[in-house]
Amino acid sequence: MTRAAVPLWLQIAVFALLSGILVVLVSLALETKKNQTKTDLAGQAEPETKTLLLNSDKVPGREAREILGLVQGHTVFAIWLGKDLSAIVRLILGGELTEYTEMMGKAREMATNRMMAQANEMGADAVINVRYMTTSVVGSAAELLVYGTAVKLSE
Repeated sequence: MTRAAVPLWLQIAVFALLSGILVVLVSLALETKKNQTKTDLAGQAEPETKTLLLNSDKVPGREAREILGLVQGHTVFAIWLGKDLSAIVRLILGGELTEYTEMMGKAREMATNRMMAQANEMGADAVINVRYMTTSVVGSAAELLVYGTAVKLSE
């Protein structure tokens, strides 16, 4: 019994396809690692002052003596394809989608820090009426927006 030989052009095409996929995956992994380092550093940049952050419209025992204006922070966050595929499997089998939980936690922290930095630049003592909003951008990417009112408080 003789074995049919695979044509050379087909061998080259399969090799080129697999090589291309490997190059894409390696470059994606390197880019993800580089972006994750930047994201971790940006997420750690916490405001230096002791600005209060409240979701109510009043600070107990104090009054807003000056309204400085609207402050906001936002980010668009996504997870890399490997984690996305892992989450899809978990979606089918059931359970918490920890990849997305971590993604949204990092996005919330980053957006809040950006809003607080803006409030600090305005000289705010507090940010009141804080609200969070999320929207799906594309695929597994989500935008997270946080906003509130920056105020100066009475003593």
